[in-house]
Amino acid sequence: MITEALLDHFIHRVQQGRRFGWGKPEVMISVPAGVTSVEKRAVRDAALKAGASEAYLIEEPMAAAIGANVPISGPSGSMIIDIGGGTSEIAVISLGSIVVSTSLRVGGNKVDEAIASYVRKKYNLMIGDRTAEEVKIQIGTALPLDRELTMDVRGRDLIAGLPRTIPMNSSEVMEAMEPPLQQIIGAVRLVLEQTPPELSSDIIDKGMVMSGGGSLLRNIDKLLTQVTGVPCHVADNSMHCVALGTGIALEHFDFFKKYLGQQV
Repeated sequence: MITEALLDHFIHRVQQGRRFGWGKPEVMISVPAGVTSVEKRAVRDAALKAGASEAYLIEEPMAAAIGANVPISGPSGSMIIDIGGGTSEIAVISLGSIVVSTSLRVGGNKVDEAIASYVRKKYNLMIGDRTAEEVKIQIGTALPLDRELTMDVRGRDLIAGLPRTIPMNSSEVMEAMEPPLQQIIGAVRLVLEQTPPELSSDIIDKGMVMSGGGSLLRNIDKLLTQVTGVPCHVADNSMHCVALGTGIALEHFDFFKKYLGQQV
């Protein structure tokens, strides 16, 4: 099992780095908010088989909120939007629990696939995932820019079978990314529609917080503000919010355990 092998690798590295106390470490793993109890049990079992003495689970929106310094324990509502590589997690948190949430299998990888598909259809050019990601980072934007960005994109011509280079601009990339971005927007709207009115007013006052690598896409926070009417801003160190939050929750487990729900 890939998960077990990965966990075994990191647990082994931790044990190698210890000078004293070679006991099995405790592990905390973040999981998407939409996973089933069966999936949670599978993740926990994989961690235990890999050598952990105990494995705790924390839902990704909760971990992202902790890592982004979003208050989770008070009665006020906070909204977190975590756009990762494989999934996007949107949740409203209040009193240390997730009130409303949704999880969709659309993230940075789907955006990369959309760019590669666009280039293939428009230019008959095959590009790899790494090239598509580079295009997204270099010239990708969720809204039109005052000054167009351009770059040369290299790939393999589908007709001639030979290497070819084409110029692309940010408007083309924005068009290519529209389908996955619309799915994320739809999920954000769904969560806002399902949020209790008393928490909605808190979110309007404080705004939505974005985390994950997908939040680094140019103007995606402005796009969400534009389509929802709710202020949106990107958290500091957004790329690592989930990892940081998971670490903080494990380090201060006695405090956070009441917010982690029942362990499977």
